Amino acid sequence: MKAMLVERLGPPDVMELRGVPVPQPGPGEVRLKVEAVGINFADVLAVAGEYLTRTRLPYTPGMEFAGTVDALGEGVTGVQVGQRVASLGGRGGLAQYALSPAAALIPVPGNLTAAQAAAFPVSYFTAYHGLRTLGHGKAGEWVLVQAAAGALGTASIQLAKALGMNVIAMASTEEKLQLARDLGADVTLLQDDPERVQKVRDAAGSKGVPLILEVVGGRRFQESLDMAANRGRIIVIGNASREQASLRPVELMKRNLTVTGLWLTSLMGDQEATREAAQALTPLVASGQVTPQVGPTYALADSARAFQDMLDRKTTGKVIIEPQR
Repeated sequence: MKAMLVERLGPPDVMELRGVPVPQPGPGEVRLKVEAVGINFADVLAVAGEYLTRTRLPYTPGMEFAGTVDALGEGVTGVQVGQRVASLGGRGGLAQYALSPAAALIPVPGNLTAAQAAAFPVSYFTAYHGLRTLGHGKAGEWVLVQAAAGALGTASIQLAKALGMNVIAMASTEEKLQLARDLGADVTLLQDDPERVQKVRDAAGSKGVPLILEVVGGRRFQESLDMAANRGRIIVIGNASREQASLRPVELMKRNLTVTGLWLTSLMGDQEATREAAQALTPLVASGQVTPQVGPTYALADSARAFQDMLDRKTTGKVIIEPQR
């Protein structure tokens, strides 16, 4: 089969298309014929060696993918060959066939395409945990969504509106802001607007925003603190700037602010939280109230270009790679 292989860390072009043996599932694993891979900024960071965990080489990137169950390993129950599923397998998706722990499989609602299924797990589970599990968002509250046209941003806007929240969306271009408005954002602002901090505070009634989904980091982290309302909650989900941020705890004390980190990988180990998120999300997706936003699609051989386009902020929605193409 064909697969992307990384043997040294670096920019996206370190990935190479190789011919490799089709993997065989071990105990507790299933093999998927991969139809679509959802690319996250975390994948880009892992290839560069800048992710939260050390990248073990050699490896095939692709932590989130969807397809058809092709083979079952020993001891696997509750899954059938031919079943359509998505997987949060953690790695290996950028290949025509990939292994996944059976425990990492997510059933795919029948109304989703393979690309939509691959765009669903990471973004929507992260959005739910940011808005509700850790963010304690309530109907009627304002939430600030950064990078609003990206995969997580579009998921967060849709889910926040489904939960009855008011959304301020920030993005880099007017085209991206239009996408945010189409998804229901109440207020949209360019992220480089020189008056962005005051405009965000004003939009939320001059008191600041109760809940902020922070994905930029670096120097912009201070702006999130400045935009927050008294007793505001800032959920740190990413660091797209790839810069170090600084925090003086006394700033939190003055306005009783809360800063909480969110990493989906560790949260998925909390079965109760995962079950609660799945129970909330499944009917919303099945009914079409929220719909995974598929962005540009690429062939497997063009994976490096897909990664670079993400770095260059050329994409909206979830970037999808189709290994069978």
